[in-house]
This record gives sequence, C-alpha cells and structure tokens, in this order.
Amino acid sequence: MKLSEQTVLVTGGARGLGRSISRALAREGAKVVINYYKSGEAAKALAIELGQSVVAIQADITDPAGVGLMFERAKQHFGGPITSVVNNALVEFQFNGDARKKLDQIAWADFEQQLRGSIAGALNTIQTAAPAMRALRFGRIVNVGTNLFQNPVVPYHDYTAAKAALLSLTRTAAHELGPDGITVNMLSGGLLRTTDASASTPDFVFDLIAEQTPLRSVTTPEEFADAVLFFLSPWSRAITGQNLIVDGGLVKD
Repeated sequence: MKLSEQTVLVTGGARGLGRSISRALAREGAKVVINYYKSGEAAKALAIELGQSVVAIQADITDPAGVGLMFERAKQHFGGPITSVVNNALVEFQFNGDARKKLDQIAWADFEQQLRGSIAGALNTIQTAAPAMRALRFGRIVNVGTNLFQNPVVPYHDYTAAKAALLSLTRTAAHELGPDGITVNMLSGGLLRTTDASASTPDFVFDLIAEQTPLRSVTTPEEFADAVLFFLSPWSRAITGQNLIVDGGLVKD
C-alpha cells in the first residue's frame, strides 16, 4: 500500500520528533492522525497547517479504552480504519545528563512510568489496530527506540530500559503478526537536534556527538522522519522485526 493510500496514527504527533513525522507523512499524501495527550493547542494548530488530510485526536495511549475511542473517531473522520501506527509518544522525559537521576537515586516508579509509556502505549495501539490490519492483510507498525542501549553514553536508566523492552515487543509482535501481512519494526535514534525533549541539552554535547559521527552532524528530527517513511512504504515490505539505528553512523549495531 502506497503512503498516499495509508491512514497513519502518530502518537505524540504534535511536538518534537512526532511533529516532524506528521509533517513528512502529510507531505507524501498520507492521511494522518495526530495523537496528543496534553498538547491540544499545538496538535490542532499543526492539523490546520497540514490541511484536510490531517486530524488531531486526544487520547492517553496508556488507557486502552481511550485508545479504542481514538481509533473509532479516526475511522469515522476518514471513512476507513487506521492502517499504520508510529509509536513515538514519550512520557514526561528530558534529555539532560546533569539533571538525570543516578543509580542510587532512581526509584522503581521511574521505571514504571517509562515502561507504561513505551510498552503499555505500544501494546494498546497494536492490539487496537490489529483487527482492521488483519482484515486488510496489510499493516505497518513502527516503534521509536534509542541507540542508548547499544551505547549508553549517558545512563538514563529508566528510559533506556523501557526502550530495550520495546525492542523485544517489536520482535515478538513481528513474529506473530507477520502471517497477516503486518510488519513491525523499530527505528532507534540518538540525540536529535533539536526536539522538546533535547532542548535542555547543552550545545557542547551536540558538538561532541557531531565530532564522533561519520557524517559530522547530529541527526535532525526531519532526517529521522524520512527513515520512518521508508518503513511505512512499499519498499520495506520484506522487512520486519528489525531495529534500524538512525544516528549518522555513530553507533554500529
């Protein structure tokens, strides 16, 4: 199915990386559901900016009932089901190495919060999307991960553990859903220049990363979004259960 024929849900699609993904999808002619939780003004403004093929819908992705209602509203709006999901939403997190909780400070509740956002959120969208995808014999699920569990240059314990768990879910879901024509993949970025979550990162950190990266630059949200388009496109139809690192060559998996 071409991108222009797909209806794509982007969780956390109004800000940061999600905003860039939503814009890239709209540029390619896809119908886009911008999910938001608290960023109502930003989501609605972005939907207006991107035009009639885009709708902003509020939902807490950790709430199965709320996710179900979001899918139903999207179906009513576009006249057909969501065919593709980008699990991008990030729960209350800032990439600030100086302010991070160290190992002797962090609590299990911090891990639970990140796991709830990454795993419960993805599980809810996948479970809700799967019936319609099975009926279509087509589905694309893209989970957003991190290169930090290959290279924990800054030890964000809770965030990194949750994304590592999301990779496991990516691979087990790919195995189970593959016979139904549904692919499930992960794209793992490094620090992106710049999103809301990385806005507090000092410039010298970005510069240090750029010096160590073969492309001598820090990946932008727009560059990452283009890689998301590949995994949603027909050109990735034989790829599933994979984790592609999108960081300019900094980390080798």
